[in-house]
Amino acid sequence: MIAAVKAFIDDTAMPNLKGHAAFHARVASNVLATVLRELEIRPLAENDERERLSSLLNADQNMTISELNLKLCELLRQGELGLDTPGLLEHLKTTTIAQLSIDQPNYSGLPSD
Repeated sequence: MIAAVKAFIDDTAMPNLKGHAAFHARVASNVLATVLRELEIRPLAENDERERLSSLLNADQNMTISELNLKLCELLRQGELGLDTPGLLEHLKTTTIAQLSIDQPNYSGLPSD
């Protein structure tokens, strides 16, 4: 349904709009594109993030991403983990790239496929 609404905005509505209405249609189209990327990319990205964090933190596999990230922040704040911790920098880069792939897929710093 989201893809159909986006296609309607892009193919039917936007070509017939001018000024502020065209701008708002473009914004709506961009929002829907982000939602579609969320639905497509987020589940796998979160699963991968959970696995990386569980391994990195030697944590219970049943912890939520929120709990794992809180634990990561705690350990960083306490100085128990740092950029010299094996796997941490790679985890942070991978997580950031996954988020950018959803939020800003045309970001110039993203690796191209």
